[in-house]
Amino acid sequence: MKAETPNSSQGKSRYEAGPEADTPKLPHLAEYAVDAWQRSILYADVMRQRGNQYETHRAERVPNVLNFPSEVVISGKDLPRPVNYWLVRIVPPHDKPADHMKRPFVVIDPRAGHGPGIGGFKVDSEIGVVIDAGHPCYFIGFLPDPIEGQTIEDVMHAEAAFLEKVIELHPCPEGKPAVIGNCQAGWQILMTAAMRPELFGPIIVAGAPLSYWAGWRGRDPMRYTAGLLGGSWLTAMTSDMGAGRFDGAWLVQNFENLNPANTLWNKQHHLYANIDTEAPRYLDFEKYWGGYVYLNDVEMQYIVDNLFIGNRLSIAELRTSDGSRIDLRNIRSPIVVFCSYGDNITPPPQALGWITDLYGDDEDVLTHDQTIIYATHDSVGHLGIFVSGAVSRKEHHKFTTNIDLIDVLPAGIYRATIAEPAQKYGAVPLDNFELSIEPADVARVRDIVQPDPESDRRFNAVAQLSKINLGLYRQFLQPWVRHTYTPQAAQWLQAMHPLRLSYEWWSDQNPLSSHIADTATKVRKQRVAIDDDNPFLQMQEIGSQAITQALDHWRDARDSAYERAFEWIYDSPWMRIITGQTGSDEPAHAGPCTAPDHDALIQQKITELRTEIAEGGALEAGIRALIYIHRFCSSIDERRANLLLELHQPDCHRGFDMASFRDTVRRQANIMRLDEKAAIASLPQLLARDNPACIREIADGVARMRDFGPLSTAEESSLSQMLGIFDHAVTSPDFSSAK
Repeated sequence: MKAETPNSSQGKSRYEAGPEADTPKLPHLAEYAVDAWQRSILYADVMRQRGNQYETHRAERVPNVLNFPSEVVISGKDLPRPVNYWLVRIVPPHDKPADHMKRPFVVIDPRAGHGPGIGGFKVDSEIGVVIDAGHPCYFIGFLPDPIEGQTIEDVMHAEAAFLEKVIELHPCPEGKPAVIGNCQAGWQILMTAAMRPELFGPIIVAGAPLSYWAGWRGRDPMRYTAGLLGGSWLTAMTSDMGAGRFDGAWLVQNFENLNPANTLWNKQHHLYANIDTEAPRYLDFEKYWGGYVYLNDVEMQYIVDNLFIGNRLSIAELRTSDGSRIDLRNIRSPIVVFCSYGDNITPPPQALGWITDLYGDDEDVLTHDQTIIYATHDSVGHLGIFVSGAVSRKEHHKFTTNIDLIDVLPAGIYRATIAEPAQKYGAVPLDNFELSIEPADVARVRDIVQPDPESDRRFNAVAQLSKINLGLYRQFLQPWVRHTYTPQAAQWLQAMHPLRLSYEWWSDQNPLSSHIADTATKVRKQRVAIDDDNPFLQMQEIGSQAITQALDHWRDARDSAYERAFEWIYDSPWMRIITGQTGSDEPAHAGPCTAPDHDALIQQKITELRTEIAEGGALEAGIRALIYIHRFCSSIDERRANLLLELHQPDCHRGFDMASFRDTVRRQANIMRLDEKAAIASLPQLLARDNPACIREIADGVARMRDFGPLSTAEESSLSQMLGIFDHAVTSPDFSSAK
């Protein structure tokens, strides 16, 4: 509680009583000293609880921070290619039962140093949003230790098996499961979708790096790390020192090093300064942040060599053990890429750069029949993309509630924005935020990514040097390291990791902790917090800001030095010679190859579409009408866009499933792109094949565009034109003879 204040009728606190109020006095110092001592005791006790929580969490059989009841559906250990992953069903609360007629969602957490559960860490989370929307929800997690010999490809096969099970449990008319992949799980689930595209509904990847060389100059220093360390030989040595396991604590250490001000000061000072209210949130997060997991040496080496250094995923150079190419262009489901300008781990260029790596122009996107929707946040950090309650209530809520709309979007690139609606029209109920989707293009994505061929050439040199150094390590050092680091030595080394020691040194196992615990109990009973205007408290905040600024300046200088050193090393003539870059104009890598029969397939598809221009009925006519009306729109809000979904729901089309409807929408969109004039001219032929009741229902659905506010002149004219065609089809005396 706050300290007492003088009579409120005087309108001032005791620190504002006179002209000398700004001068610190002895009572101010005494109050601050007591408050600082009490905060210190309470802070030490929270850190003691943190240590106890770490030990308890580590001792759990399946450590996770999932905050929803669940039941195991499949253990990855029971699969033909065993892995340490498992599939669980989230048990919804009694007051929010799942609607099994809705498509299921599958949430996958990153295995990037921490344990699983962050996607369902709290009520306002990805899993919480799915439950609120009434969808069946599943979660894919993992154990701390990998199965001996498991590979990235084994994990991909496990994820495919999990999705097969979900589809078996939910033969849902709304479509295949929607999948959410966070960070590392994002690129891994896209690899699985490229291998088994038939298993997936819409895919949402949040904060997932996919183009690993991309980044903005003067920012994003993590991408320089491998080059400054000489490649992946250190990864191999770290795994060898772990007796075949790569300790995830080293990955977390890399994240910590990105922001030393937060790591060394802000996080702890924020707890200290807000000790009366901050402890529960702090302890909840630290349970996740300190839950370190391991990867196999083959898994980690594959990730570093092929993705972070080789950048082979975004240019379709990866192959499975049977020789199949992992090409993200094979994915048939819509891909939602959610990234943030405030993310220093996966900045927008790394989240979106795969688009410019794979596609030269918009025609290339269309001919591969791929739908990509990207959404950017202005400021949230990496973890906030899939942890922040505000992000869950806004972005993830909108993605979830509009998942069917996302599923039926025609091929192309779109930009999604989520904001408060400017106006409310009629009695249509609106959420606090509204999703708008606008057509974008490869050029617009390129403006964000800002590809730099010279930078790519440097990273290509890193990849070549890494191969050389890794070969030298394996030839000369690896046998000695493996002989030295036995499993017992590896366990000791892992236990002595600085991040683990920071949790272990202060818990109930420390003899002094009991005194702190007892004192903290007494302090809580006598706690008296001082007013915010205490001058010494203000000095504390000023000092804290100065420390933060100093650490930020040091970070900026360090990152700038990293970038300059990286460019100096890999621009040098001798490095170009060593890595085989003899020609200054040669590209860093050839563009992704296209299937030999791709052009022939496209010509065949165009021929088929031309024959389908006059085929269909009222549903196809309604879809064409909406596309025609919207052709002048720069963006479409979710209310208007969802009219498309309503067209498959009239009485005359009962039993129409989402997969067929999606195929129909995409086919009609392609027909309109191919020959809009002929497609519209053939509407009377399409309508003549259906009955008047169905035509009227479809026309009423199209006319509902007016319910959502005034249309532009061009839209109103197009709408009147379409409604006239529908009305004429019903009232024309030739209708019966046409049928």
